Amino acid sequence: MKKLLFLIALPFVSLSIFAQTTITLHAGTVEQTINKNIYGHFAEHLGRSIYGGFYVGDTSKIANTNGVRNDVIAALRKLKIPMLRWPGGCFADTYHWKDGVGPKDKRPTIVNTWWGGVTEDNSFGTHNFLNMCKELGAEPYLAGNIGSGTVQELADWVQYVNFDGVSPMSNWRRQNGQDSAWHVRLWGVGNEAWGCGGNMTAEYYANEYRKYATFMSDWDNSGKLMCIASGASDADYHWTETLMKNIPLHMLGGVALHHYSVLEWSKKGPAVNYNEDQYFHIMKQALLMDSLVRQHSAIMDKYDPQKRVALIVDEWGGWYDVEPGTNPGFLYQQNTMRDAMIAGVTLNIFNNHSDRVKMACLAQAINVLQSVILTDKEKMILTPTYHVMEMYNVHQDAKLLPVNVQTNNYTFGNESLPAVSCSASKDSLGLTHISLVNIDSKNTQNVTINIDGAKYSNLKGRILASAKLQDYNSFDNPDKITPQTFNDASLKGNTLSIKMPPFSVVVLELK
Repeated sequence: MKKLLFLIALPFVSLSIFAQTTITLHAGTVEQTINKNIYGHFAEHLGRSIYGGFYVGDTSKIANTNGVRNDVIAALRKLKIPMLRWPGGCFADTYHWKDGVGPKDKRPTIVNTWWGGVTEDNSFGTHNFLNMCKELGAEPYLAGNIGSGTVQELADWVQYVNFDGVSPMSNWRRQNGQDSAWHVRLWGVGNEAWGCGGNMTAEYYANEYRKYATFMSDWDNSGKLMCIASGASDADYHWTETLMKNIPLHMLGGVALHHYSVLEWSKKGPAVNYNEDQYFHIMKQALLMDSLVRQHSAIMDKYDPQKRVALIVDEWGGWYDVEPGTNPGFLYQQNTMRDAMIAGVTLNIFNNHSDRVKMACLAQAINVLQSVILTDKEKMILTPTYHVMEMYNVHQDAKLLPVNVQTNNYTFGNESLPAVSCSASKDSLGLTHISLVNIDSKNTQNVTINIDGAKYSNLKGRILASAKLQDYNSFDNPDKITPQTFNDASLKGNTLSIKMPPFSVVVLELK
């Protein structure tokens, strides 16, 4: 009996004995809010993410606003991008923010030692980023340098962007053309301190965090400044335990977690011409996110049962070999229906764990890793991942509705994965949205959703699907994969019947 109850508590249960996938939607049980910042993004000084991606400069022939591409602004606004992390990533702990403010012709250059060994001219800096976020309607998330920087440097940055009074840094900001403070709330205290951020031990980093956070003053006295600790890689539960045990909770706004869906770090496999074995094991890595979130959350619950400290998955996504002929340090890869599957199942996991997961950042927004946008000079395309995140943005700041899922398996060789994942929410207008993903590469899934606690009379839906798993949007065929009206769902009384094609994402709206 205990074992059965445990299974029912899971967001999905994979049992091959079921002839079809059966889901119970508890539409009358409203749980916590799905924080819109779960749908955040990441912009690192890496490859063509900033230069040529977001930023082309105000003298470019490409239509722009203060140097930022207008087509990118429009696309990200439609995506309802809620939050954007910058300037890294590994780059953050080599970045000295004072090099990127003031007259551009007087800014020093540096070498981007992490990503391609290219020269960084610092033409895109703090003002550019924060004003771009304002243009996008996105909350900025600044990653501070504690690897090669100093406490004073980070404290000065906080003062520069947040203090409206008279001070050395706020006066300098005004001299550089920005009269009012931006009041940035979200601050990362270093990045991947266990690796590129300093190769620190958890115990050492916990002390460094305490020191840096102490001097990051809340200049507007709002109490809203949120310091976020550089958290664990994958299943490093010791790291999370050490931070939660050694950092006072009042100093800790969030703890980060990084997890990429990668085959092997030494042999990542192609982004497009992959086989089913590679697809299956990438999906296995994507679904591992559920276990990672559960186990890191359980550790956090020991020290923070009231869930005041957020779990922030500020790097996630698929990571493959770069496209042939491109700089290996630029991490440029295409984006196929496999990436749509990663996005769909991962966002369902975050939604279902939104009691603890309050923020996340897909890595990365443009031209790097699992991008939502790819550019080539004046051309721009939207990827399958973009379309999934656009379909899912109905969940932003909506109330989570619990679901119990009993799903068929997707089997390859001697291994099996749950074929269908699901999350649901109710928005401020009273509309219920259900997001479904079928990762099975070959089989259609017949899904029955039993509705408990509500009556609906209207149903509509959208689907993202394609003929081949390896399909993608190219600059020659930018609309090969786009969301379409979904007609294979029916509502009879309290029962929804859905026919999901292989490797597809469906979002239903009920009222």
